[in-house]
Amino acid sequence: MRVIGGEFRSRRLKSASGLATRPTPDRLREALFNVLAPRIVDAVFVDAYAGTGAVGIEALSRGARRAVFIERSRGALAVLGENLRTLGLEDRARVVSGKVTLWLDKFTAGIVFLDPPYELEREYMASLELLGAAAPPLVVVQHATRYRLPDEAGSLLAYRTIRQGDNALTFFAPR
Repeated sequence: MRVIGGEFRSRRLKSASGLATRPTPDRLREALFNVLAPRIVDAVFVDAYAGTGAVGIEALSRGARRAVFIERSRGALAVLGENLRTLGLEDRARVVSGKVTLWLDKFTAGIVFLDPPYELEREYMASLELLGAAAPPLVVVQHATRYRLPDEAGSLLAYRTIRQGDNALTFFAPR
């Protein structure tokens, strides 16, 4: 796994075998950041269900001011911490250990990226409902193409979906 663009372009990120994480494929990450390009510079970016941090690190590489990484797995947190240290990003990152739905509404962000494990379908709705109560400007959800997200969650409305293979990104914004 590597950083696709920006300041840390082509730098390798550590990943760990056996972790219950599913890295966002490079092509999908590139598509995501092509859409986010006009909004990413100086943004606060939340990477929820962060795994090893590839998406949040990509945001920092492309000019996000700060990233918040929320992850529960100890193994993933260790790799995430190592990736941030290797790139010298500790001062622009906050790593939170715990259940995403307990932390998600504690941060003010311009962009929130959600990528729960595909098999935990309840996490999608719980996270979207929480965010829909006090909607950030943009929420992006990575999910399996077979899983259809709702068109709205609280004050959030889905306005775009990008599909690549078995993965999809659905974009939500406040009404």
